[in-house]
Amino acid sequence: MAQITVKGVALGYDGKNVVENLNFSINKGDYLCIVGENGSGKSTLIKTLIGLKKPSEGEIVTGDGLSFGEIGYLPQQTIVQKDFPASVREIVRSGCVSRCGFRPFYSKEEKTLADENMKKLDIYNLSNRCYRELSGGQQQRVLLARALCATKKMLLLDEPVAGLDPLVTAEMYELIDSLNKDDGITVIMVSHDIASAVKYSTKILHLGRQPLFFGKTEDYKKSHIGRFFMAGGCEQ
Repeated sequence: MAQITVKGVALGYDGKNVVENLNFSINKGDYLCIVGENGSGKSTLIKTLIGLKKPSEGEIVTGDGLSFGEIGYLPQQTIVQKDFPASVREIVRSGCVSRCGFRPFYSKEEKTLADENMKKLDIYNLSNRCYRELSGGQQQRVLLARALCATKKMLLLDEPVAGLDPLVTAEMYELIDSLNKDDGITVIMVSHDIASAVKYSTKILHLGRQPLFFGKTEDYKKSHIGRFFMAGGCEQ
């Protein structure tokens, strides 16, 4: 049974649809990369999957024991977010908010979970540091640890390597890949990096003016649209 099923969904902004009649499903353990041209609705789709936006048509349903509140989300960072004056520990623990209910404090178990995720992402030594003082790569690890505090099932990542240097980008891709393969976490990621998308993902969703594609990565690499974009036929 699919964790997420998208049925006849239309997406848009400013009163105009950019995607229509979108249909696909995501199963446990999938690694889906969403690619396509600028303005094709990639980030809008991620926000719709997490429940921050509503589709103008169609519906999105969860299954296989997943609820919308169990999806971890790493959004694109803004300048204001990069300058957030809080400690690494405070930010990571805030990923447990959905677990707290009406409690105004974190439980021992939630604090332990935050510590475990900081150790997993190799940032525990930064726990008392101010977030705004960290490098871009360190900040992304903090936000990923925060997202992991919200879920053990699914991560939605909106361009998680944007603005990072090549070495840190490679490290981040390997980290996300290990969370998928070793921890069994389903990954849905928006990416402008076609080469890395086809390297790591198991499925591709291509949005844009070109015909839509959804399917296995190996089939995407053989398709006309996949060959065109992998050859640099259009700016991503």
